[in-house]
Amino acid sequence: MIYKLAGSNEKVLDALGRRVECLRLDRNWTQGQLAREAGVSRPTVERMEAGASTSMTSFVRVLRALGRLEALENVLPVPDVRPMDVLREGAPKRRKRARRVARSGGDLPATWSWGDED
Repeated sequence: MIYKLAGSNEKVLDALGRRVECLRLDRNWTQGQLAREAGVSRPTVERMEAGASTSMTSFVRVLRALGRLEALENVLPVPDVRPMDVLREGAPKRRKRARRVARSGGDLPATWSWGDED
């Protein structure tokens, strides 16, 4: 079964948890075995698979134990550096902080998206 990473935060966490569970079962590991390999507690694995919130450190440890840490490269790839920019400007300058944006009304938008849902 395919567990899509879409919808509310709760649905995304649930889908991630189910994926972790499938990877664990593909290795024929119990939750306790995965917990030992990852260096986390069994209840942490249980919560993660149930779609409950866990720490990013625990998530990274579980992915590493399952041999899937490289999958995070697809989630947050390193921004591209264009060779012509290096030639023109020298080493690229990385932003160190975000700039404040003035908002009219002061409220955040009701919904937010990456903009690539098509």
